[in-house]
Parts: sequence; structure tokens; C-alpha cells
Amino acid sequence: MPTAALLDAPKRCTQEAFDADEHAQNLTRWQQEYDQLSPGRFYGRLDEIGLEAMQVFKEHTGQALRQQCRVWSNSLWIGIPSSPNGTRINGQALKAYEVMCRPGGQDFELITPEAFDIYGLVIHLPTLDAAATQQGVTLTSHWQRAPRHHISPTTLKAMSFLLERLLGNQNVAIAGHVHQDILLMGLIELLQAEQPSSELPPSYAHRKAVVDRVKRYLDTHLEGPVTMEELCKLTHVSRRTLQYSFTTILGISPLQFLRMTRLNRVRRALRAATPSQSVTEIATCWGFWHLSQFAHDYKHQFGECPSQTLASNTH
Repeated sequence: MPTAALLDAPKRCTQEAFDADEHAQNLTRWQQEYDQLSPGRFYGRLDEIGLEAMQVFKEHTGQALRQQCRVWSNSLWIGIPSSPNGTRINGQALKAYEVMCRPGGQDFELITPEAFDIYGLVIHLPTLDAAATQQGVTLTSHWQRAPRHHISPTTLKAMSFLLERLLGNQNVAIAGHVHQDILLMGLIELLQAEQPSSELPPSYAHRKAVVDRVKRYLDTHLEGPVTMEELCKLTHVSRRTLQYSFTTILGISPLQFLRMTRLNRVRRALRAATPSQSVTEIATCWGFWHLSQFAHDYKHQFGECPSQTLASNTH
């Protein structure tokens, strides 16, 4: 007969994907959209466990990505990458011994490098508050304001160990409520140990505003070519400032951003196409008039021809 612990053991779910945006949809209860930045075939793996008031996962993504994310409301997300190198949250570069933190119901943006691994933990806020009260701890709300927080190496190592133990294969099952209680204690210790991260340079706010304005413009003008001159006029800055703004906030140039955004939009359109639509129709709709160059760039970026993406469409 199975023991009570086995019956109450948390359910592990592993999902693999070979498209960045498909992978983004695999994370339960998140609203996400992923743009692939580095060239090559995509591979992603998600190991996820759902507890009563907590979600725990480990995510691997093979290519560099721009991730637009929103976690479920009335919650707190903590992200612990295996390495901070090349990671940005809301345009802020992550440093050693920093974790990422965002309240639910708010949009945020991640830039992640190739071969990226991250532990994620989402906790229902009333459950976190109740656990803190029970332990006689008062948690401040500074984690709601800043997306980066410095953690001591010891605390960070201990929390990573707990998450890996939970997500890894175990010979002995432990009841879900036990897992949750252990993680809650670790999370409260982590939140108490948080220190404000270094101050942002004075140029950050202006550069992020420049990038955000370009993003909003492209949401309605992406179907045709957009020039650097147009973007400079739109944002009222020089080409040099436009360049600095993008490399600081996103780690790529404005031209790279334009190209990657359009290619990823075409890929989504190909994957969502109706049987009557062709590659030519979709590509030209998104402003790609030189079809041979488009096909070359698309294959270089995603590791397959546009026709293969269209043919794999199950609609």
C-alpha cells in the first residue's frame, strides 16, 4: 500500500520544446512571450512542481532570449540563475550573488544568454505573510520596488540546494506540505537577508525611456521597414545615444533589435497560419520583400527553413 507521504508527494512535470515561444507557454499560470536572439535551433526544458500555495521550477533555454513576462497575481516571484553573466531584468544587468524579484500581476522583461539555467519560485503572498508572522518575522516591502537584490553567498547556496533537491529525482518521497514548509523557511531567510543592490547610473532612466518608446512604436509599425533616422526623430536623440540606450538596456544594437523582433513575429505568424496561407504571403505581410534573403536569414536564426515551420503547423 502507498504511504500517506507518497500519496501527498508533489507532482513533477517535465516539458521540452523546440520553439522559444512554445517553451514560454509551458510555464503554468504565467503570461509570457519569448523572442529568440541568438542563431540556431532552440531547445528548452522545464522541470516544474506545483505545491498548494507555491510553484517551483528549473528552466533551461539553449538560445539567448528576450523574455516578456508576467506571473500570476497576488504572488511573489524569485529567480535564481546559475550564473548572472549576460542576464538583465528591466534593463538592469545582474551581478554576482544577486537574485531577481518581481511581484505578480506586473510586466517585466528579461534578457538571458545562451545555455541559461534558472531556478524559479513563486509564492502566494498571503501564505508568505502568514508564515512570516508565525515565525515572528516582519518582512519589508522593498523587494516590490527593485528587481535585483543582493544575497549572501551562504544564503544563496542554501536556497539553491533546497530547490535542486526538490526538483531532482529522489528515492524517498516527502509530503507536499513538508516541501512547502521547508521552502517557506528558506524563502523567509532569503528575503530577510536581502540587501539593496547598487545604485543605478543617472543615464539609466533616460536610456530605458528611449528603448521603451521604440518598443511601443514598433508594436504598431513593424510590418514595414523602420530606419534609424525614424527612430532618432521619434525619440529625439542622436544615433549615438540611441545605440548606447539599446546596448545598455538590452545588450544589442537597435538594428539587431529591429531584425530579431521582425523575424520572431514572422515565426509566430508561420506557426499560427491557416492552411491557405503561404510563406510568401506571411513574409511580405511583415515587410520582407526580398524573399531569398528572408529565407536565408530565417534559417540562420532558427535552424530551419520558413517552409518547415509552416509545414509543422498543426492548425
